Amino acid sequence: MKHSILALTLIGAAAAHPTAMLKKREVPQEHSHRNIVNAVNDLLFLDNPDDIQDAIFGLLGAAAAANGAGLIADPDCLQQATADQAFTNAKAIGDIDGLTNALIFRALERNTGQVGLASVACESIQAVNPEIAALQQHQDPAGEGAVALNKEIASELARQIASIGGDPLLANEASTFEPGQLDDATAAGNTCNDENDDEGCINSLGLRVDDLSEDEILAAVADVDGAGAAADAAADAQVDDKKAAADAQVDDKKAAACNAAKVNNKAAKAAEKAAKAHAK
Repeated sequence: MKHSILALTLIGAAAAHPTAMLKKREVPQEHSHRNIVNAVNDLLFLDNPDDIQDAIFGLLGAAAAANGAGLIADPDCLQQATADQAFTNAKAIGDIDGLTNALIFRALERNTGQVGLASVACESIQAVNPEIAALQQHQDPAGEGAVALNKEIASELARQIASIGGDPLLANEASTFEPGQLDDATAAGNTCNDENDDEGCINSLGLRVDDLSEDEILAAVADVDGAGAAADAAADAQVDDKKAAADAQVDDKKAAACNAAKVNNKAAKAAEKAAKAHAK
C-alpha cells in the first residue's frame, strides 16, 4: 500500500510458520473470528504489496504483530492496513461480500495482555479507503466504558456496510465475548481460540455477545444512502453478466432458427422433387 513507511526485519520462523508463534500468546483469541480472517486472507493475497504475512497478525498485540507486519512499520496499524488492502482488492473486483468482510475485520477486537486492557489505536497511518478510516477495533468489554464504545463501533460498522451496499445486520459479526473478570490471573477472560474452526469458535460455541439489536442497527443506518461506488461496480458486473447471458440466448435462438430454416428448405426441396417424379 502507498502508506507504507519502512520494512521491518521478519523473523524467519514466524514468517514460515506463523501459527507456531501464535500458540505462545498468553491471551489467545485471535482465531475466534476465523471465518472473517480466512475471508480477508483470500482478498489480501490477491494483491499484497506490503508483504503482510497473514491477516491473523493484525489481531495480535504489537510485539507479536511485528513478526508478520511485512512493510508496515507500526504494528498497531497492521489490522487497519490489512483491512484497507483487502477492501481495495475487493473493490477492484466488485465484491460486496469481500468489502463487508474487510470492514468487519477492521472492527474485530485485538489481543491484549490483561483482561479489560484496551488495545492501542492506529495513529501513524491513514487508511486509503474512507470506509476503513471511519472504523476502529472493538475493545475488551471488561474495560471501563468498553461496552458502550463497542456499541458505537458496531453502529458505525453497520453504517459503513450499508454505504457499500452490504447487509448492515452483519455488523454483529464483529461483536466480541462476554466481559471477563478484571482479577483473572490467567488473563484469558471468556474467550476461545481454535485455528481449525473455520466457522469461528466464537460463533460455533455460541460465545458471541451481539452489540446491537436488529432495531438498533436499522436505526443506525436509517440515514445512509444505500450502495456506494463499490456497489455500483458490483451492479455493473452483474449487468455485464446478464447482458452476456442474454446475448448468448439470442445467438442460440438465431442458430436454432437458422437450422430450422435449413431443415424446412430441405423438406420443401424433397417434396418438390417427389411431386415432379409423381407427375412423370
